[in-house]
Amino acid sequence: TDANILILGENGTGKDLVARALYHQSPRSGNLFVGIDVGSIPEQLFESELFGYEKGAFTDARKEKPGRMEVASGGTLFLDEIGTMSYEVQAMLLRVLQENSYMPVGSNREHIADVRIVAATNENIQQAIQEGRFREDLYHRLSEFEITVPSLAECTEDILPFAEFFRERYSKEFKKDTVGFTEEAKCKMLTYAWPGNVRELQNMV
Repeated sequence: TDANILILGENGTGKDLVARALYHQSPRSGNLFVGIDVGSIPEQLFESELFGYEKGAFTDARKEKPGRMEVASGGTLFLDEIGTMSYEVQAMLLRVLQENSYMPVGSNREHIADVRIVAATNENIQQAIQEGRFREDLYHRLSEFEITVPSLAECTEDILPFAEFFRERYSKEFKKDTVGFTEEAKCKMLTYAWPGNVRELQNMV
């Protein structure tokens, strides 16, 4: 399906890996997967970053530059941490999703937005809507299909297999001869809350 997907989950649960898995299983896997960490882009640069710009569009625009939307054309555009978007940026994105087109900064020619959107956030999106921080109409456009990634504390049966996976990976990477975890270590891992989820477990191992 080309349905837009919204992935919800705490920090460190691997929402980006879920997004990549969706991309690899989709008919668009032959084209690019392009990710944007929305929270890392200043609001005033978001439009040119997403849509690109024409030469001379502003002082430093010495040559034309394609935006992420054009680079991802035919593929998947992953918008990470959408809960940090300002209301103005949300309106900009909503317009693209409604009209299936966009214009690079400084251009008067419309481009077709041929991308499948996968978005992710660790925000409580319903609360953000109620508080007026996130547009409900944009939420419905982004969440044609919704996936909630559980926390590691909700999946205790995954803790030891993940720990073993990371132990083997980093034993090879750091050339350390290890054979496993002590029973005490296993017990501590199973009873710890892991507020940082899989990322915290990976760092700990």
